[in-house]
Amino acid sequence: MSAPSLVVLTGAGVSADSGVDTFRTAGGLWDRYDWREVATPEGFAADPGKVHAFYNERRRALPGVRPNAAHAALAELEARLEANGGRLTLVTQNVDDLHERAGSRRVLHVHGELAKAACVACGTVSVWTADLGTEIPCPSCGVAGAMRPHVVWFGEMPRHLDEAEAALGEADLFVSIGTSGSVYPAAGLVAAARARGVDCTELNLEPSANARLFTEARYGRAAEIVPAFAKEMTW
Repeated sequence: MSAPSLVVLTGAGVSADSGVDTFRTAGGLWDRYDWREVATPEGFAADPGKVHAFYNERRRALPGVRPNAAHAALAELEARLEANGGRLTLVTQNVDDLHERAGSRRVLHVHGELAKAACVACGTVSVWTADLGTEIPCPSCGVAGAMRPHVVWFGEMPRHLDEAEAALGEADLFVSIGTSGSVYPAAGLVAAARARGVDCTELNLEPSANARLFTEARYGRAAEIVPAFAKEMTW
């Protein structure tokens, strides 16, 4: 019997065990910052310096956090599936690079990546680990002030949705890990999976907003329940 095809959606709960700030939980980033000012195109147009300062702080923190056991378990599961003829497509709402640093290779960042910058003048996307500011020129076209974080802000279209839906069309199992179930369109993947007759498992700290749609659920810290779930995946 060949290994199954999985689509795994991850959210802030996966990286929380690494010490990465979450957005929507009590005490999270949106309790401390106004998202309208730092996470919208309008906020960037009104005060780009403030937006750059917000993301510069997040970007500087990345080297100080490490992948946790959940990240490692997903990378190991991907390798094991592929070795046995299966496939794991990881769709993440997280803008950090912890999945890649743990060894995951097939990662779709639907909300963008913190360690990249985009030029609004020429469209070039560059790997970017330093601070951004209004005086920074684009390394491709040379225009200053056109660089922005390569993240998806409120009101913008998430990325890689076509690829995620294509993977879901071939999936045997959909797994949602560490998500609130309230951020669309990613939160709609479970309904799309159920419509295709795909089994759906929720691994979360607590029931999500769409927990009723899952056929199986386990609750606890991601660093504990994800490795246990991955270890049980046998075929």
